[in-house]
Amino acid sequence: MGLFKRKANKLQIGAPVKGNAVSIREVSDPTFGEEILGKGVALQPSEGKIYAPADGEVSLLFDTLHAVTITTEEGVEILVHVGLDTVTLKGQHFTAHTATGAKVKKGDLLLTVDLEQVKAAGYDVITPMVICNTDDFASVEAITQDAVNAGDTVLEITKK
Repeated sequence: MGLFKRKANKLQIGAPVKGNAVSIREVSDPTFGEEILGKGVALQPSEGKIYAPADGEVSLLFDTLHAVTITTEEGVEILVHVGLDTVTLKGQHFTAHTATGAKVKKGDLLLTVDLEQVKAAGYDVITPMVICNTDDFASVEAITQDAVNAGDTVLEITKK
């Protein structure tokens, strides 16, 4: 009986993009790599479609389209940040398929990005996904593996 109760305290967050899931510590930007914004995971994307990692509401779609924050019904604040320093592209090579305030389901298309153009412009396309309110949970654990499809579990969160 206790086993079921413990399982109910865990939330699973899916990969927002197809690619390779790696440790957040592999991200060269210290804001992410040193977990300043919170614990998470990073993905080396193999395609430029960014999907909702969980059900929730788009709490912020950045004007520059390089990042999106989703808040789940359980209060998990998920930041998906496509590439490093891509804010300076000012939305170039990005297309939004959602808006701030939109309700989304896990797997809904949020953004598309032309990864080759972003790389050609000199940017790293590694995509950190961070739980901004990490301290609100007992644990946030990354599940890293080589290849993942969008939606595969890459973060497991334990409620307090």
